[in-house]
Amino acid sequence: MSVKQQQVITDEQWQHARTIWDYHQMHHDLRRCDVAIGLGSHDLGVARAAAEFYHAGWFSLLVFSGATSPTTAARFPRGEAVHYREHALELGVPDEAILVESSATNTGQNISLSRQLLADSGTQPTSVLLISKPYMERRAYATARKVWPEVDVVCASEPLELDDYVSSIGDPKLIIDMLVGDLQRVIEYPKLGYAIEQPVPGDVNDAYQALLRAGFDSRLLSS
Repeated sequence: MSVKQQQVITDEQWQHARTIWDYHQMHHDLRRCDVAIGLGSHDLGVARAAAEFYHAGWFSLLVFSGATSPTTAARFPRGEAVHYREHALELGVPDEAILVESSATNTGQNISLSRQLLADSGTQPTSVLLISKPYMERRAYATARKVWPEVDVVCASEPLELDDYVSSIGDPKLIIDMLVGDLQRVIEYPKLGYAIEQPVPGDVNDAYQALLRAGFDSRLLSS
């Protein structure tokens, strides 16, 4: 942890963040799936992980899904999925192994529109490897189980610890805000019909409440 990070975020807050980080990851064992879906975001690590998993033989067909959002328009002006595809091609994934879904603007659409794209291409998978940001695995899983309950879902992400992920992004406050925001969505989205319910252990809820009180709230849902 850098001196700058220590000046902004206390050790106790980092421990709370690690508790939530660990909860967000599903810790699934990788296994062969019919297809993979790379969920669009600001994080190009999704495309790196997808390329690594492809070369390891965990799937043979990959969908990148995502349009743009206010937080990704400058970084990925042609759309998240398009930029992911370009990066995967640079990493040796063959063009014929990639489908691009470029309209989705939320996780539910990532999954439902990818499902439709696969069906239109003649593919009816029974298992899907969902590739996301490390702290989005649980929300992706809960959403997929709601939107596409027929498939067996395996979640995966770039294998990074929290400190390494923060270093790769370069904004520790933003990352903790995102951890908190994603946990709020895990809690609230089932009530809105967007996802299945996930149990939240007491230590995770305590960490969440402590970080909320400390002002890590820029990524909360609008009330």
